Amino acid sequence: MDKKIISGYPLIINYLGIFSILIGIINLIPLILIPFNMENISDAYLFLYPGIISIVIGLIVVLLFRGREKGKLERNQDAILVVNIWIMAIVISAMPFVLTGDYNFTQAVFEATSGYSTTGLTVVNVTTAPKALILFRSLLQFFGGIGLVLVLTSAISDKFGMRLYSAEGHSDKLMPNLLRSGRTILSIYTGYIALGVMFYVIFGMPVFDAIVHSISAVATGGFSTQPMSIGFYNSVPIEIVTMVLMILGGTNFFVHLMLLRGKFKNVFGHVEIKLLGILMLVGLPLFTISLKNAYDGNIWQAFRIGTFQFLSAVTGTGYQTVESFIGVRTPSFFFFGLIILMVLGAGMGSTAGGMKQYRVALAFKSMYWNVREQLSHKKTIRTHFINKIGTKTVVDREDVVFNHSFLMIYLVVLVIGTLIFSGFGHSLENSLFEFASALGTVGLSVGITGFSAHPVILWTATLGMFLGRLEFYVIFVAIAKIYMDFTKKKNFEKKIS
Repeated sequence: MDKKIISGYPLIINYLGIFSILIGIINLIPLILIPFNMENISDAYLFLYPGIISIVIGLIVVLLFRGREKGKLERNQDAILVVNIWIMAIVISAMPFVLTGDYNFTQAVFEATSGYSTTGLTVVNVTTAPKALILFRSLLQFFGGIGLVLVLTSAISDKFGMRLYSAEGHSDKLMPNLLRSGRTILSIYTGYIALGVMFYVIFGMPVFDAIVHSISAVATGGFSTQPMSIGFYNSVPIEIVTMVLMILGGTNFFVHLMLLRGKFKNVFGHVEIKLLGILMLVGLPLFTISLKNAYDGNIWQAFRIGTFQFLSAVTGTGYQTVESFIGVRTPSFFFFGLIILMVLGAGMGSTAGGMKQYRVALAFKSMYWNVREQLSHKKTIRTHFINKIGTKTVVDREDVVFNHSFLMIYLVVLVIGTLIFSGFGHSLENSLFEFASALGTVGLSVGITGFSAHPVILWTATLGMFLGRLEFYVIFVAIAKIYMDFTKKKNFEKKIS
């Protein structure tokens, strides 16, 4: 007897059951702290309840479809699945924050979204929060930075996993299949984190702080154990370790692979590495000059602050070595320079957000190509190339159009979010800074999205982080697909009746 085949929305529900189990397991991970510090046992319920409930619900759903053969998802239904995986993960992982009794649902969802999107904006008071909860936030950034879908689908080695991973906004197919790509990315990622922990401890950071900061730095997330972030330690070696980890996290995984294979020509020939180099050559001296007067002419201090905050902004990490971005020590050039860097973002296929350096480089190149074609003979036909990982890659007109449309959508959403923030009494420049940080999944803050922020502010920032992490199109496609299927079903029912 042939097995029943499930496809379409029932298949999506079946997959969500599997992912619910895996997300439940993620929520249980902080319990590993208990054997090392029994004081944490009183906080075990924060993770046990949502973790176990998520696993049980997932098992029930999976059992309902047991014995049925999995078919294929229909066109664009992978987008629906990805969006629902993220929403489900955020809601489930928000529950530990709600269970503390210190945060309402809005604040909890904001914090979980900030974690999974590797943003780092926070409503949590790290001085009073349980250690397990602080670790949990960094773990969310770990899984969100690698790619939530990569982690979950690698665990089940699903044959459609790579499609889901691409739908999540990744282009870094390092290996022929998702499982091998996942293992490669995880090994690179965890290796950097282990080295970061080691160097942090060597330079005087407590072990727990070292683990949290190393995870968050490589994930370009920016969650810290201290209210003053990295600035709390006032240590040049710790700042250097953090900058190295931020650069590694903000770099395309393809570049890491080439780097580890010793193909340095490919690494330094990559268009994003070139653009980052140009930005640093131009930006760091300008940042230093602009900060010099703010630090009483101390060039070294200005260079130290400027370099760290430059890299924190451009990699989308959000760590700070300054107490505030508002005041006499924040020159206008420095302030708006950070906004530009947050909007620009880091490398494609990295753990960071923003427009991404590849898209910006392609936009400038396409403008150059357009001017050159206008000056050339009408019958001249040119093939356009861009250097990706040291290899000349052909760029066609469709790529350029799609790139420009993405950048335009990004800017439109940035303007809308900024206007919403400014509607609650915040200055336009501060609103732009804060929403650019949320949309670019950075985490630098002028204080607009703190614990006492209006719910509309928090939900706007949450949506911005969500859109920025999934890069718009997968969400738009998912909504359009659901609407089309609903309309089709409604019309069909009308015909029958």
